[in-house]
Amino acid sequence: MSENLNDQVINNETGAKVSVEKSEKKLSVADEILQKIAAKTGKTYDVSGLTNPQSEKKEEKKVVAQEPLKEEEKKQAIVEIAEPDVPAYVSMPENEEYAEEEEEQIQVESVDYSKFSKSELAQKLRQFISDGEVNSIRNDVEGIKQSFYKIHNAEIKVLSDEFDKKNQELPEEERTLFVPEPDKLELEVKELLKLYKNARAEFVKNLEKEKEVNLAKKNAIIEKINYLINKEEAFNDTFNEFRLLQQEWREIGLVPQNSVKDLWDNYHKSVESFYDYVKINNALRDLDLKKNLETKTKLCDDAESLLLEPNVVTAFKRLQDLHELWRESGPVPSEKKDELWERFKRVTTQINKNHQDHFELLKEEQMNNLKAKSLICEKVDEINALEMDSIKEWDDKSKEIIELQKIWRLIGFAPKKENNSIYQRFREGCDLFFQKKRTYFDSLKNEQTNNLQLKIDLCVQAESLKESFEWKKVTDEFIALQKRWKEIGPVPRKQSDIVWKRFRAACDYFFNKKSEHFNSIDKVQDENLKLKLEIIEKIRNFDEADNIEQGMQTLKDLQNEWLKIGHVPFDKKDQLIAEFRKELDAKFSKINMNQKERNSLKFKQKIETLSNAGGGQAKMKGEREKLVKQLQKISNDIITLENNIGFFANTKNADALIQDVKNQIVTSKQKADEIKQKINMIDNSEV
Repeated sequence: MSENLNDQVINNETGAKVSVEKSEKKLSVADEILQKIAAKTGKTYDVSGLTNPQSEKKEEKKVVAQEPLKEEEKKQAIVEIAEPDVPAYVSMPENEEYAEEEEEQIQVESVDYSKFSKSELAQKLRQFISDGEVNSIRNDVEGIKQSFYKIHNAEIKVLSDEFDKKNQELPEEERTLFVPEPDKLELEVKELLKLYKNARAEFVKNLEKEKEVNLAKKNAIIEKINYLINKEEAFNDTFNEFRLLQQEWREIGLVPQNSVKDLWDNYHKSVESFYDYVKINNALRDLDLKKNLETKTKLCDDAESLLLEPNVVTAFKRLQDLHELWRESGPVPSEKKDELWERFKRVTTQINKNHQDHFELLKEEQMNNLKAKSLICEKVDEINALEMDSIKEWDDKSKEIIELQKIWRLIGFAPKKENNSIYQRFREGCDLFFQKKRTYFDSLKNEQTNNLQLKIDLCVQAESLKESFEWKKVTDEFIALQKRWKEIGPVPRKQSDIVWKRFRAACDYFFNKKSEHFNSIDKVQDENLKLKLEIIEKIRNFDEADNIEQGMQTLKDLQNEWLKIGHVPFDKKDQLIAEFRKELDAKFSKINMNQKERNSLKFKQKIETLSNAGGGQAKMKGEREKLVKQLQKISNDIITLENNIGFFANTKNADALIQDVKNQIVTSKQKADEIKQKINMIDNSEV
């Protein structure tokens, strides 16, 4: 992005600033820009006057040639005014040097170059530069430059929009800032403009030297006019010579600005002296005054029409031409002189004011543009100061930066002195953001590569386990692998699906095989259910009254047969066991069975229940540990009771106490035997 704004140098005829018209137009885009930014930052800025300055056009300088005197007029000695038509209290500099300086400030299109192509514009500029007429091609050069960069900037805008569109489709880590490719035609045009600028500088330098020569020539003409006053020759010859000197005066070019006032004062003084000397006929004088009155009235009309000119710079430039013609025209009748001059001066003052107001407004607009751009730079600095550690954060802030870049393009130029520096600040801020972003994604890529290796390791482990038939153990291991997989961060996008499908394939293979295995088990369990239902039915139909011993044995055999049958469907297990116990208890209750046998039978049933339950091995182990603790406690109690017998021997009623302790010892030993039997039953059972 390249931004240039020509300095506007304002001079006027008295050396004071020239006023310009204040524009009432405001740039609504800039209002919207600062409102957006202010909403995010909480700051408020004056947005009045923001604009994108446009180049002003200027008109080609009008040249009015002095119509040569007819022969009969020469003979009648029609001469110019006897006194200059400028009040003594008003200074009217020549303004020639200002006009030259103003040409450097105003862009002019003497030809409509908007229909030319870039190559045609470059060729036309090359042709103008090669011709070497730097003093007459400025309008064309400026017109070519404007048209060329209008096309060039439009092309850059199209490329930028296409780049932004494609950029949005890329992953965040691959997005970049738009940098246009060098344009060979633009480089050539820049080089040609540089050559023109150097040639123009040389031309101005030579022009200054020429002004000094012209000053000497005009001073010499003043001396010649003074000499004519005392020359003793025929009047017509003297007057014709005076006319020739006036014509020669007009044909001499510019003079140094600081000598203009004195030069014109001396010139008018000499002309007045000449007219006093020749004493022109009053009738001829009145005719000449009338002619000059018409000329100056027309100049006032032309000046007033400039108030309607929308381009204040063009109006100001044309006014300088009118001032030049005013000076060159002769005097008017004295009664009209002040009136005409005041009319002309009033218009001059208004146009000068409009001119100065225009450039003051332009300066204000540029300062507001600088504020807006500074605000954007501050926002970029705030974003760069953030610590971002997620892709989403970088994505959100990237969109903000791109939006700020779009807003930047909508804002006009800042003052020339700060324009390049503020753009450099903005560009460096954007470059810093995208550099930090690239650094983040580079480190993220390294982390993702490491994550990829970790996930490949998990794939290898899963593939090594998938053929196992240790369903419970391997299932737990697969669950642990899946949990670890979730804890590992992302991997490079190109490898993400590949490595996930590999891991998923190993997991699915194992669990599908496990599912097939247990589906086959379901069939076996259904058969076991049928067998156990048959045993329950046998118990229910068993007649225990015939032979108690044989009945007990039959029930025990049925119980052992029950234990040998494998697992049944889980949802039927509890109901089936409850039904089995119910029928078995009912039969045992009708058989004369001691409590010990009952307890033993119940414990066998309990072992069966634990064995068929989920996590049976752990529950059996817990039951065994509980029994071991009970056995240890009973053993300790027996030892304590046996020791207590010795203490009771010497006490009153010792026999009764000793017998009671002995009964407790017998009972405890019976309980210990039962517990040992239960422990053996657990040890001999299969879970």
